[in-house]
Amino acid sequence: MGRQLHLNLFVHGRGHHEASWRHRLGTRQKLTDPDYYLNLANIAEKGLLDSLFLADALSLDTSIRHVATGGLEPVTLVAALAGATEHLGLVATASTSYTEPFNLARQFASLDHISRGRIGWNIVTSWTQGAEANFGFEQQPPHAERYARAFEFLEVVTGLWNSWSDNAIVDDPASGLFLEPSLIRAIDHQGAHFRVKGPLNVPRSPQGYPVLFQAGSSAGGQRFAARYAEAVFTAQPDLASAQAFYRSLKEQTVAAGRRKEDIAILPGISPIIAASDREADALWRELNELTAVETGLARLSNRFGGHDFSHLPLDRPLSVDDFPDPHGVQAAQSRAVVITDLVRQQRPTLRELLHRLAGARGHFTLAGSPERIADTIQTWFEEGAADGFNLMPPILPALLETFVEEVVPLLQKRGLFRTHYEGTTLRDRYGLKRPSNPYF
Repeated sequence: MGRQLHLNLFVHGRGHHEASWRHRLGTRQKLTDPDYYLNLANIAEKGLLDSLFLADALSLDTSIRHVATGGLEPVTLVAALAGATEHLGLVATASTSYTEPFNLARQFASLDHISRGRIGWNIVTSWTQGAEANFGFEQQPPHAERYARAFEFLEVVTGLWNSWSDNAIVDDPASGLFLEPSLIRAIDHQGAHFRVKGPLNVPRSPQGYPVLFQAGSSAGGQRFAARYAEAVFTAQPDLASAQAFYRSLKEQTVAAGRRKEDIAILPGISPIIAASDREADALWRELNELTAVETGLARLSNRFGGHDFSHLPLDRPLSVDDFPDPHGVQAAQSRAVVITDLVRQQRPTLRELLHRLAGARGHFTLAGSPERIADTIQTWFEEGAADGFNLMPPILPALLETFVEEVVPLLQKRGLFRTHYEGTTLRDRYGLKRPSNPYF
C-alpha cells in the first residue's frame, strides 16, 4: 500500500462558516448538547477519519451577537467522547500560556488511559484577546515570550510523562508489592518559567504520551513544531503557499534531528460540496449573504491584535497599506501573514475578504462537486503540499455527511485513503512509534 492521506475532523460551532447556524441545512442542536458532538464523532468514525479535533478559546468571542458560540470545554468533552467511540482519535486543545504543566500532564495521561490510546494534544500558546484578563494578567504576553514558555512547558510535560517506567506497576498481591519505587523518578525541573519536582501521579499511558499536535505557523511556531510536533494544522490559502510551507517545515524538522516522516502537515480545507460546481457556488453565495459585516470586522480586528478596519470602504480593492505589519502582530501572527499575502496577491475588496474569512477564517475554501473536492485533495497530497487535511465543514453535520458519503469513497477508489482501521491507537493512525522512555 502506498502513502495514505490523513483526514481529521475539526469541529467548530455548528460549522466553520460563521453563518452556518442561520442556513437551511444547519442544525438546531445546542452546542452544549453532548449528543451533537457524539453524532459528529460517529459520522467521522463511519468515514474512517483519523481523529476529531476540538479547538479552544479562553475568552468569549467578541462577535457573539451573530455567531453560534458557547460550546463545551474540550478536555472534558473528549473524556465523554472516548467512552462512546472505538477507533476515532480525539484531539483536545490546551494552552501552554494559561495552564500549568503538572495539571495538563495529569489530564492528558488520564485521557490516554480512558481512551485506550486515542488521545492527541493540540498545543497552543493562546493569542485570543481577553484571555489574559481571565487569568489575572493585565496584558497578553508577547509572541516570543509565549513561545519561550511553550518550549519549556513541553520539556516539563514530556519529562513528567516519562517519569514512570512502563514496568513500574508490579501489582503482586502475594509479595505485597504494588509499585517498584526505583522505576519512578522525580524530574526536579527548575527553569525560567517553571519549577516542578514530579514525578507524575498517573502511570505512563498506552501511547507513552499523547500525539503532539500544533497549530502555529509563524517563524516561532515552525521552530517549535520542528522540535516537538508530530502533526501540524496550518492555514494555507493556495497550493503554492502550502508547498512552500510544507517544504520549509520538513527541512526544519530534519535540521532538528528528526525524520521528515516524523511530522504530518495538515492544511485546513473547508469544502462546500454539492452535486455540481454550479450548485456548490450557489450554496457558497447563500452562506455569504447570511453573514453580518460587524462580525467579519470584529474577527479581522482580532487577527491583527485589535486594529480597527471599520473606516475602510466595503467595496474598494484593498492593499497591504490598509493593514499593520503582520510580523509585528502579537496575536495570531501566522494568520495575519496569510491574510496580508492574500490581499497582496488578489486585491479583494473588504467585503470579499470578509466573505473569504467567514468561510474558514483564512483556511483554504473550495466550492465544488465531490469529484472536484477529491481532485484538489489528491493534487495537494501528491504535489508536496500536504500529508492530509484538517477537514473544516462549513455546515455541520450536513456537509460532513456529504464528505463522508461522496468524497471519501472517491479517495478510497484512488488508493489514497484507508478502507478499514488498522491498529488501536492514534499513533497507529499516523504511523508513529510509541515514544521510548530515555530514563528507564
